[in-house]
Amino acid sequence: MTKTYSAKEEDVERDWWHIDLEGQTLGRAASQIATLLRGKHKPIFSPHVDCGDYVVVTNCEKVEMTGNKWEEKMYRRHSGYPGGLNEISAEELLERKPERILEFAVKGMLPNNKLSEQVIKKLKVYAGSEHPHEAQQPEDYELEQ
Repeated sequence: MTKTYSAKEEDVERDWWHIDLEGQTLGRAASQIATLLRGKHKPIFSPHVDCGDYVVVTNCEKVEMTGNKWEEKMYRRHSGYPGGLNEISAEELLERKPERILEFAVKGMLPNNKLSEQVIKKLKVYAGSEHPHEAQQPEDYELEQ
């Protein structure tokens, strides 16, 4: 009889991946990034252990959305007080903080638990093509279309 393998934190080897988002669709890219962050691409994946890799994303200001989402998609938050709703469109958010668009998309594709808080910290997002993680020698990762 074989036993089911369950990964342990000390058994996990983390890789560094570099993804260039120029010309990529936001949702498709975010789902693949979430898979890398959780470690679902590895044979040792266990849902209760952080098995994922580090992901460095560049050129997120050149990401694309299908349809009229730039004008129609709204990011909302509420302060908890009457009249405390704050809304910003995707187009305005791209001008102010382009990194936040990808962070919101990836965070929405992770499970809502304590492990996802740990997983999202391995995502490094930059608006331009430069990043400070050259010492880690991230490998280029080609996104599937």
